[in-house]
Amino acid sequence: MRGRLALRAAAAASWASQKAGRGKGSMIGGLIALKIDPTLMTQLGRGKATVLITGTNGKSTTTRMTAAALATVDDVATQADGANMDAGIVAALSVHRDAPLAAIEVDELHVPHVSDALNPAAVVLLNLSRDQLDRVGEINMIERALRAGLVRHPDAVVIANCDDVLVASAAYDAPNVVWVAAGGGWAGDSVSCPRSGEAIVWEERTGDVTGLAYSHWRSTGTDFQRPTPQWWLDDQNLYGPDGLVLPMTLALPGKANRGNAAQAVAAAVTMGASAADAVAAASSVREIAGRYSAVQVGSHSLRMLLAKNPAGWQEALSMIDPDVDGLVIAVNGQVPDGEDLSWLWDVRFEHFEGVKVVASGERATDLAVRLTYAGVEHTLEPDPLRAIASCPPGRVEVLANYTAFRDLNTAIAKETRDV
Repeated sequence: MRGRLALRAAAAASWASQKAGRGKGSMIGGLIALKIDPTLMTQLGRGKATVLITGTNGKSTTTRMTAAALATVDDVATQADGANMDAGIVAALSVHRDAPLAAIEVDELHVPHVSDALNPAAVVLLNLSRDQLDRVGEINMIERALRAGLVRHPDAVVIANCDDVLVASAAYDAPNVVWVAAGGGWAGDSVSCPRSGEAIVWEERTGDVTGLAYSHWRSTGTDFQRPTPQWWLDDQNLYGPDGLVLPMTLALPGKANRGNAAQAVAAAVTMGASAADAVAAASSVREIAGRYSAVQVGSHSLRMLLAKNPAGWQEALSMIDPDVDGLVIAVNGQVPDGEDLSWLWDVRFEHFEGVKVVASGERATDLAVRLTYAGVEHTLEPDPLRAIASCPPGRVEVLANYTAFRDLNTAIAKETRDV
């Protein structure tokens, strides 16, 4: 009875939020519902075969791909907007109450208690790296929390990236692990073994079950080392158990997204999907809550990219087309972004010769200092819309962190409406 009351109150709050023009109302609805009935997440998840997706980067993309792949099997409950804490999860489950499957994105800090509430059939671990130290804390603490949380759910299948040292450590003791060689471009947070504290040694090798060149890592203080994958990929194909080979061409750019797709497919297959259907569905995903979308603003054709931490920024920067007519980099320092922007100095900005670069956002000056030390010629314009307008007509890449991305999308939507 309390659960039904909580859902009615959540629906009313969401409706009021939409009518007031304050957004979709899913978060406020979820918050109110949990205040009325703290057990609501468990109630909504009962009877669902659920996969949880977490990691520092790629959660929303992998969740969208996993949901698309699972939709080839049956109806799926999932978030449309990346709201990955308790209120957003409850909102997503309440909207899709009758769906027998669920693909749920979860903030790393919330995985243990969300797992306890939903008793997942599978957990996808993507990667772990530093992210908003003023909110999240040191990354080894996250690894230990994930490891302890998985111990409480020995029946869950863990789909883990064997190329990420911290993810491998979190999953290493789990009894049911599907290892995926999803890649790991950022190794700056894995110089020491999370289990012994000794050094991690990296070696370039060729062979193992994949037959491909790969980076093998091992701890010098224990027998902990890179597991042999059951799934792996190259630039053309996805490879899986029993000699499976499937061509995989994604709509989304970047090597990181190929790794995300590999883990999404492995998770969907674990949940009963056909591998071929899962690859086709994951490959069809084109944008995630505005990310990677193409937008026309006046004489500029924009491509919108989001990045939130050093590893994510480095990957996003590798996607920038060197032949674009302009690049706007927008950085804010609000609470959702992390107010400490010292991470800017961990990102390599040194490869934008010949591109018109504009430093923008509320913390444009901090970014401009970093670009100056990187030797990148740039101009300074704090307002992202004006920054875009200052670029030559044509194609402009826009790379922004969380609130800068959100606010720019709102400003673009308003300008388009006014026109």
